[in-house]
Amino acid sequence: MGGIGSGRRWHHSANNTINNHYTIDVRRWRRDGLLKPGHSFSWYWSCQGEVAASIQVRVETGSVILIYRHLSRSGEWKDENYPVWLDWTLCNLGGQRPWFRCPVWSCGRRVAILYSGPIFACRRCYSLAYPSQRETWDERVARRTDRIRSKLGWKPGFLNGNGPKPKWMHWRTFEQLTAEHGVLVNRSLGAIVLRLGLKL
Repeated sequence: MGGIGSGRRWHHSANNTINNHYTIDVRRWRRDGLLKPGHSFSWYWSCQGEVAASIQVRVETGSVILIYRHLSRSGEWKDENYPVWLDWTLCNLGGQRPWFRCPVWSCGRRVAILYSGPIFACRRCYSLAYPSQRETWDERVARRTDRIRSKLGWKPGFLNGNGPKPKWMHWRTFEQLTAEHGVLVNRSLGAIVLRLGLKL
């Protein structure tokens, strides 16, 4: 006989990353002036300009009430209506900072962001990783390569070849970035060789 999220039936696969979930961020709600007791609002997530999901939120003193429907594992729609407690801490330069208290019965951690699922819960309760934590070493190299290409204004993907020096960039900076880019490209090519079992 526990509270919301007691037991582990709703626990997601450890392979999940934060990108697979909708999020609610108490800092954003505070910035938007939404955390006023007595205030109600709708929160939407969109994909390619279309509304993908939404929840209703009612703000009370010390908590927000989340109201929404979700598809259960049995394939039936389930209504949810539960509080997420708010906590406030003092900032060094004055004012207060809001936090969610994770609504999972056995957790209650103070967090800024909650992730969607049968209930909105913290990253730890859903065993979520950041995408970079699930990357293989060669995926990480490719991401770092594309980050440099972005700084240089080049098209993503090293197979697209190198572009010119941006007009506004100093030559020294350009040379440093292209040198690092070259090292990473060689590592990526080495990874491709290993994966395909090629002999040089």
